[in-house]
Amino acid sequence: MNRFTAYVSGNVQKVGYRKRIIDIARAFGLKGMIENLDDGRVKIIAEGEDEKLKWFEHAIEIKNTLIQVSNVEKAYNPAGGEFSKFGKLVDEGETDSRLDKGIEVMNSMLVAIKQVNTTLVDINSNLGGKMDNLSGKMDNLSGKMDEVNENLGGKINQMDKNLGGKMDRMLQKQDEVLLEVKDIAQNGNELLVEVKDMNRKIDKVRDNEIIEMKNDIAEVKAALRAKGII
Repeated sequence: MNRFTAYVSGNVQKVGYRKRIIDIARAFGLKGMIENLDDGRVKIIAEGEDEKLKWFEHAIEIKNTLIQVSNVEKAYNPAGGEFSKFGKLVDEGETDSRLDKGIEVMNSMLVAIKQVNTTLVDINSNLGGKMDNLSGKMDNLSGKMDEVNENLGGKINQMDKNLGGKMDRMLQKQDEVLLEVKDIAQNGNELLVEVKDMNRKIDKVRDNEIIEMKNDIAEVKAALRAKGII
């Protein structure tokens, strides 16, 4: 049995870091304690088997939406054996487990918001690709129209010799162009319908997230009021 001592720097106070470390330490079957220091660091003492302490050493370097560990000062010593479990030392006026839970909930909400933003970016990217495809079809149509006009100009000079047959071919080609115009217009309408549907889905996702956030924040405020913190 050995003792692992760490002094953790970074954004690690009042962000639910101690709660996360307690959960990790207990999952590894370690004993010890964690406390906030006046200089902004967090002190961790953990005792247990060497292999589990090594795993724990890597697990405490957390980086997420709220928690950002920037540096860890580490040391190993023989175990003292004075701890019966892993817990935190709390000074007078510090938050209890309910507020720690509230911070954990807020952290989860922030992660969910980032996921929603990522989804919105993917949707916009998909729409951009479809708009590019439609633009390509329009360019193709413009090229065909230019080709029709060029053919028309050349054929006018020959109308006196073979007006009937050439006019028929020109009319046929114009009909083909008109059919393609209708097809592109239909694709454009389908794209607009898809855009509207995506916007409705986006609004629904945002509304649900906002409602959940309001409910969770209300619970956190209630917990704070109950403790006389606010």
